Amino acid sequence: MRKSVLLVACFTTVSLLLGGCASSLTGDSYSRDEARRVQTVRMGTIESLRPVKIEGTKTPIGGGAGAIVGGVAGSAVGGGRGSIVAAVIGAVAGGLAGSAAEEGLTRTQGVEITVREDDGSTRAYVQAVQQNEIFRVGERVRIMTVDGTSRVSH
Repeated sequence: MRKSVLLVACFTTVSLLLGGCASSLTGDSYSRDEARRVQTVRMGTIESLRPVKIEGTKTPIGGGAGAIVGGVAGSAVGGGRGSIVAAVIGAVAGGLAGSAAEEGLTRTQGVEITVREDDGSTRAYVQAVQQNEIFRVGERVRIMTVDGTSRVSH
């Protein structure tokens, strides 16, 4: 009974940790450091759009949390030395599964927006897709840049 409660607590902790790893890469999301900073604004026209996948985060949190859960789950198997071996195997497998889960849960759909800017230059910007935001070829857009981070908006 005690081990099942411990397993539930570990799985809940992993879920909360992985949920906290997600960050937004949409055009209307700003980090705390970017807020209240002067931005350079350029105008341009969309020349092309291409769907892309933005890979997920790969921090030690997913692997660490998975290793803890796997180790606890493995230690519940068998007794004595068998329990120790199972805990080690569980920790390794859990670490690998936790890393893969973190990357998969934080992966997002993105769009590559190629813009011909008013100064004649052509640049491509990649950002996450928002549900209610649709870009179209030929549309006029704003490109805001702060500290090397750019975003495209209507």
